[in-house]
Amino acid sequence: MSRTALFDGLVFDEAGRAVEAASIGGEAFYVVDDDGFHRHVPAEEIDRTVLRELRDQIMENRNAVTMGAMKMMGSEDLFTKAMIDASLNNMDSNFAKLMDVGLPEQARQWLGMLGFRIVVNYHGEVVRMESAGMASDEGE
Repeated sequence: MSRTALFDGLVFDEAGRAVEAASIGGEAFYVVDDDGFHRHVPAEEIDRTVLRELRDQIMENRNAVTMGAMKMMGSEDLFTKAMIDASLNNMDSNFAKLMDVGLPEQARQWLGMLGFRIVVNYHGEVVRMESAGMASDEGE
């Protein structure tokens, strides 16, 4: 059970309408409007799907991610590389902590400015993730 909707403000239905987040009994839900019927999808289901997809994309491009992070930090030495590699190796535990704490509002705003969007169908299944330079269909 997730207490926060990690990607609140970044989830849209297939018609392009924003999907609202709600909390019921301490559990977070995304509320998908299905022709007037509001389907409450546990936020944890959508959030974990998105995090898995992001993790897979990062791991597929691990070397580029590492080199880019080193350049952003302005430090391209062996110790920095080892630190970044360790962080990537612990990504699942970092995501688990993120699920507990939530994504800061500034991070969600930044992702939104980059055009990051999660598109779900009326069942709350992730159809695709979009952002500038990235398009991904779930399951392909």
